[in-house]
Amino acid sequence: MTANDKYAVFGNPIKHSKSPQIHSAFAAQTGQQLSYRAHKVDVDKFADAAKSFFDNGGKGLNITVPFKIDAYNFADELSGRARLAGAVNTLALQDDGTVYGDNTDGAGLVRDICENLAWEVTGKRVLLLGAGGAIRGVLEPLMKLNPSQVLIANRTVEKAQQLARDFSEFGSVGACSFEALNANQYDLIINGTSASLAGELPPLPSDALTDEGCCYDMMYSAGPTPFMRWGAENAAWAVSDGLGMLVEQAAESFCIWRGTRPTTREVIDAIREELEASQ
Repeated sequence: MTANDKYAVFGNPIKHSKSPQIHSAFAAQTGQQLSYRAHKVDVDKFADAAKSFFDNGGKGLNITVPFKIDAYNFADELSGRARLAGAVNTLALQDDGTVYGDNTDGAGLVRDICENLAWEVTGKRVLLLGAGGAIRGVLEPLMKLNPSQVLIANRTVEKAQQLARDFSEFGSVGACSFEALNANQYDLIINGTSASLAGELPPLPSDALTDEGCCYDMMYSAGPTPFMRWGAENAAWAVSDGLGMLVEQAAESFCIWRGTRPTTREVIDAIREELEASQ
């Protein structure tokens, strides 16, 4: 490892990315010397861009939309959690020249919920909103915490049902449409849809939360997301956005690359302050 070790995040769009700020903070905190930049990659040029990056001395990549499946296909070797997620958000150059692909999203979510927020998942009833890549990437680590119930709700119920079948080996997981959400209450509701990005809210019954129910939005923004506001309006015990997940999944990537785990609290707080100041 040298001061010339190069890392980057690939995405499109990429201007909004907090990854360079996060990893620069991690490097300073742990005494690591490296460079980290954001690169906008043409949607049909991922493989060429990744090959060029590694051929020219790159050590590791973070991957964001829309390239997580491209990264999955690019990797020479995949972690078990990447295989289950069907997507890769971290690429790491190995000593033998091959590229290892991993998915740190689920680990980031679980660490944020269980350690930063100190919410309980074990024995709780969990409702997941959405059946896309965001939910697929976090299902295994969530289910390994042994919630008493996991239900996936999605507009297209067939996608939710397929996801439930794919992860049935990890425990009992059900599926339904948004319209079928009634009469039951949940201790933890996680929004994995992109509705918040459009200022919208998944269709939820107002009584979906238990008295101590929590709401977690995997998206983040300067102010409360529509889903977070829904939680507050419906007496959620606590609400959170996904900023902590973003930083925690980055810390997992940093550990894969550099062999040391940074602390995250001060980085989360610094970005939160910046977001609030931008409002």
